[in-house]
Amino acid sequence: MKHFTVKTGSRFEMTDITDRVRSILMESKIKSGICHVFTPHTTAAITINENADPDVPKDIIMELDKVIPLNDNYRHIEGNSAAHIKSSLIGASEMVIIEKGKLVLGTWQSIFFCEFDGPRTRKVLVKLVSAE
Repeated sequence: MKHFTVKTGSRFEMTDITDRVRSILMESKIKSGICHVFTPHTTAAITINENADPDVPKDIIMELDKVIPLNDNYRHIEGNSAAHIKSSLIGASEMVIIEKGKLVLGTWQSIFFCEFDGPRTRKVLVKLVSAE
């Protein structure tokens, strides 16, 4: 297992981490298997979506904020209940197939770290499982 940190600059953001995950895969020399990307934080998430148009991540955050507003009479005293809910909905991890030494992603797909309670320094764990 390998890990890296993501330093976020705002309360809500989606950061493309695909190249960092690819670097870990290339270093491993694994040709076939599964790549599991996980964040051990309850107010962050990992997702896969389009990165060709930078407005897509912005639109995702905008719509999440409409569905799960920052302030909505939550009981959690820390004031970050919306971040916990968004993290649960998006999920803490993604799995990507590895084939021919590469991540199997669609043409427009990227792996994103989703920050819902920043700015912070966060950890991302990458576990590669070889099928060879």
